[in-house]
Amino acid sequence: MVSLQPPVCDFGKPAVDFSLPGVDGKVWTLDQCRGENGLLVMFICNHCPYVKAIVDRIVRDTGELLNHGVKSVAIMSNDAAEYPEDSFDNMCQISAELGFSFPYMLDESQGVAKAYGAVCTPDFFGYNGNLELQYRGRLDESRKEAAADDVHRDLFEAMKQVADTGRGPEQQIPSMGCSIKWRE
Repeated sequence: MVSLQPPVCDFGKPAVDFSLPGVDGKVWTLDQCRGENGLLVMFICNHCPYVKAIVDRIVRDTGELLNHGVKSVAIMSNDAAEYPEDSFDNMCQISAELGFSFPYMLDESQGVAKAYGAVCTPDFFGYNGNLELQYRGRLDESRKEAAADDVHRDLFEAMKQVADTGRGPEQQIPSMGCSIKWRE
């Protein structure tokens, strides 16, 4: 397992369109997913210890962001043949068990992850209402273990600011996680 940090935010970079199957049986596009005040695109998976440590916080924060007009999506781009825990069936199970309030989609070709420049799980891309990148940072200071309950909620506060002003914070701390499992 390789631990990586994504690059800093490329402010204003437009969101990349996609058409991906979700665990709910629908095919989702970027336009269907966007919120009035923003969109959070998350690259996650089922097996990564970094994601497992914060998935309950992801569910909490994405649920609360809906109240601010920010919708969220999760995309799984790992090679599920090499990492069976990340299979579509397991994605369906995890989404149901954890009560995901956002589409959880499979990027089987890995083309969407490459187009976004995703490098790890979790990797967060926060867009404003015009689908311009405003946040590329961490959820909070959690790593392979969840941080204390009272830590600063970096992603939530940043996306709330994006919803209110259209701009993300100038200072952002990169996320950290396992490398995306690319096919050979």
